[in-house]
Amino acid sequence: MSKVPMDVVTDIFHRLPVKTLLRFRSLSKPYCSLIDDPDFTNAHLDRSIKTRSNLNIILKGLHLYSVEFDALDNAVPIDYPLSSGAGTEAFGSCNGILAFRLTDKNLALYNPSTRQFRRLPVSEIDPPPGDSCKSGYIFYGFGQDVKTNDYKVVRMVQFNKSDDEDDEGIFYDYEVKVYSLKNDSWRKITKLPPYLRFMFQFFYHLLHRRGYGVLAGGVLHWVMPPRIELGPRNRIVGFDLGNEEFIELPQPECADKNYLLDVAALEGRLCAVCNYDQEKIDVWTMKEYGVKQSWTKLISIQRTRTITTLTFLKPLAYSKQLDKVLVEINSQKFAWYDLQKKKMRSVKIGGSPGTFGAEVYIGSLIQIEDPKRLEIEKQNEQDELKNRNRKKRYKW
Repeated sequence: MSKVPMDVVTDIFHRLPVKTLLRFRSLSKPYCSLIDDPDFTNAHLDRSIKTRSNLNIILKGLHLYSVEFDALDNAVPIDYPLSSGAGTEAFGSCNGILAFRLTDKNLALYNPSTRQFRRLPVSEIDPPPGDSCKSGYIFYGFGQDVKTNDYKVVRMVQFNKSDDEDDEGIFYDYEVKVYSLKNDSWRKITKLPPYLRFMFQFFYHLLHRRGYGVLAGGVLHWVMPPRIELGPRNRIVGFDLGNEEFIELPQPECADKNYLLDVAALEGRLCAVCNYDQEKIDVWTMKEYGVKQSWTKLISIQRTRTITTLTFLKPLAYSKQLDKVLVEINSQKFAWYDLQKKKMRSVKIGGSPGTFGAEVYIGSLIQIEDPKRLEIEKQNEQDELKNRNRKKRYKW
């Protein structure tokens, strides 16, 4: 391999799985430098996205499991730094990085492929001044600001009165904070739309992890169900990770206006999932982001003998040939939906939990380690080595 030109080696390495590349780091210093180079890391990720390779499915139950997308056979438990005890939630996935929540203040980023882990600095939740309030439901989101190549976590905290049970339905202005991986710090967002105070609805957002933002087009999305205060329609609310502002997205023109709305993402495109009384579900995809006329119906599923109820559906990924879409149904099963035949075929995955939320993540070499922490650890190792050598000299 030493006689092979590096440009040829680079081309070969672009095609290899992440696990193989991580093993190859120990072959030589030039190979290690190549694999760790940010340009190579980004090029390898881009190729994986274009070829739909290195894909995995995360199953989120009491614990986390990983399923290889190409095989879809067995769910393997994920060993991660915050896995001691149940309760850890993965609330986002972007370019191979998972965002974890253990508690409201204990958040972290983790790359399962490289096993790099980064705990986020604590940011206190500050209730509005002058009111007796307590924090209520908390929305989370995670994604990439493609303009600055920065990864960001969004936390939206809803407040309600803490001393008056009769006022539980009154919501106060949210506190919205954004964490920047580049700056390793939080920033409070002060420009908030008035409708945000009506965002949370108890049963809707607690079911199927609807409080976790859906990333598409560099924007995190949530659904605001119909409210008396705002009119009888759903709203798709977005938070642009680039300019850090809220936006509202147009919805598809559905034939029946009486539907329950969910949002999803399919290969970076926003999807609207319209559920008609658990009898039928239509999935629309927005081909041109922000353009109402670009909504196109992709999937239409009716209730069947094997699927007696349609409470929830989430499109996950296209097949390699782009002729099928893998969908999660009722947080309990998977199926391939054939786009030509308009039929579904069940997919059984061994070792999966009884109920789960599914998330697609792509294996990558993206670095998230904190350079300061690595420097401190390296210094500690050097100090420990010096102490050992000093003790050896004393023994002599």
